Amino acid sequence: MSTLSERLTVAIAAAGITKAELARRVGISAPSVNGWFSGKAKFLRGENLLSAAKALGVDEAWLATGKGQMPRLQDASQWVAPVLETETRPGYVRFDVFEGGAGMGAGMINQDFPEVVQTIEVAEWEVRRKLGFLPRPRRIQLITGRGPSMRPKLEDGDIIWIDTSCDYFDGDDYYLINIGGETQIKMLQRRGDGLHVVSVNPDFPSYRADDGEVSILGKALIHAGLRKF
Repeated sequence: MSTLSERLTVAIAAAGITKAELARRVGISAPSVNGWFSGKAKFLRGENLLSAAKALGVDEAWLATGKGQMPRLQDASQWVAPVLETETRPGYVRFDVFEGGAGMGAGMINQDFPEVVQTIEVAEWEVRRKLGFLPRPRRIQLITGRGPSMRPKLEDGDIIWIDTSCDYFDGDDYYLINIGGETQIKMLQRRGDGLHVVSVNPDFPSYRADDGEVSILGKALIHAGLRKF
């Protein structure tokens, strides 16, 4: 089986689960999983690969490359989403907050994120209510936006919740991107002539990005006082 979609089709049939259930177990949106099966995604990597392999009960190397065998590592029906619990009260999820995490017209960080300056604990029910799921450890990064280009949508100092499992264009939306070595929160829009990088503040005009110029580091989900985008 030479393609990712072929391997996923075989694996999900063997596991006896639906695509919606696979999305729930991995902790991503159903449209994202549908993209895996449609052939839109050519490969999986990082936490998405590991979580998908665990959810399907297959070897991650086989799922990633097609090489080797497709052993059932465990009963996929017994899969349980991990929750970060170390030094965290029962019923809460701990998140790291990164300072200076993204420029909104100013500022710069590298793709590895800056140092953690604090942590916060959020009740699991509140996380589920706002996100619609309980994320696995380290999937969600909380970063502090800096700069004026996204006002009034985002103000300087707002904390933005970033889904780092989304490293591809998933429709017009707000993303954490790296462009020209600078990491920013911007809206990405697909237009007739290509992908455009858009600021909310009209003082910062939108522009079309060259092919391969934009690296998507994550998708912005909620910001500040858990206000949804």
